[in-house]
Amino acid sequence: MLALMLALSTVVPYSVSIDAATTETTETTKAAQTEDLPNVAILATGGTIAGKGNSGTDTTSYKAGELSVESLIEAVPEMAEIADISGEQIANVGSPQITNDILLQLGKRINELLATDDVDGVVVTHGTDTLEETAYFLNLVVKSDKPVVVVGSMRPATAVSADGPLNLYNAVLLASSEESKGKGVLVSLNDRIGAARYITKTNTTVVDTFKATEEGYLGRIVGGVPYYYTESTRKHTDETAFDISEIDELPQVDIVYSYQNNQRYMIDAAVENGAEGLIIAGSGNGSLSSAYVEGAKDAVESGTEIVVSSRVGSGTVSPRDSFMTSDSLNPQKARILLMLALTVTEDDDQIQSFYDQY
Repeated sequence: MLALMLALSTVVPYSVSIDAATTETTETTKAAQTEDLPNVAILATGGTIAGKGNSGTDTTSYKAGELSVESLIEAVPEMAEIADISGEQIANVGSPQITNDILLQLGKRINELLATDDVDGVVVTHGTDTLEETAYFLNLVVKSDKPVVVVGSMRPATAVSADGPLNLYNAVLLASSEESKGKGVLVSLNDRIGAARYITKTNTTVVDTFKATEEGYLGRIVGGVPYYYTESTRKHTDETAFDISEIDELPQVDIVYSYQNNQRYMIDAAVENGAEGLIIAGSGNGSLSSAYVEGAKDAVESGTEIVVSSRVGSGTVSPRDSFMTSDSLNPQKARILLMLALTVTEDDDQIQSFYDQY
């Protein structure tokens, strides 16, 4: 035993035995690997993923949009192993504060970046409350087949077991993957891969909140590897009719909700306040009270476009003669599509065709 201990004590550590030539070779290899990595731009808009709370257990009363994009990148140094990362701060707000102006700025910037050879994919960090709206907007206006991934978190950066860092790493993984090309804008949280067309927030606070209850996820990430199993059949990105490059303002489109004993004054108020389009979140299969039908018909007569969606959370609103319908888009996504449709046409048949295709 003594002889063995003496022998082990004379072993030279591996790091000490590496000569200068080997070190130079290693550094050269690392540099070559870095040059081969895809380039991913992270565009930050704020949200819970950039939020700070007063304690590690504060997961509801934190302040969103407190950390910079640089802080988000520095918190996940492992991303440097899979991509060359750059960051830009588009906004730093909670997602209910995302405006049409921010949407246009974000969409235009993504198109600028993806039009170059210097960017292979884009990640957008975003608050979860309206994340699906931004993701669907980008799904309709991005003019590239390069990956765009929208990501957020349900817990702030200061929380115990914060989900943001791994979500961000996975988003960069997807944005740098060749397999992600041509699949439309993706949403990635909780190791799931969702299509912007289908995914929606389904729970107020739990981590596993984003689901596509009928269509399902596109895939999942397991052990740092993305696995795709399905894809969206709806047209997206460079297949759509929408070009925002010269657009500085989007049409006003509002949403009104259907319920028992509702009166038409909500519809009237929207029209009087300049709504060019109106989404009605009907009950069941888009059913409306007689008061709402009357108000909606008068709105159409005054030049406001009406689209009927449903408040129930899933399913397709069947076609009808009196108004356009949103297919399976929920009210908030139906609003996004109608805003963009009105930049192209006011023809009901063409607008309906957008809902049928996109």
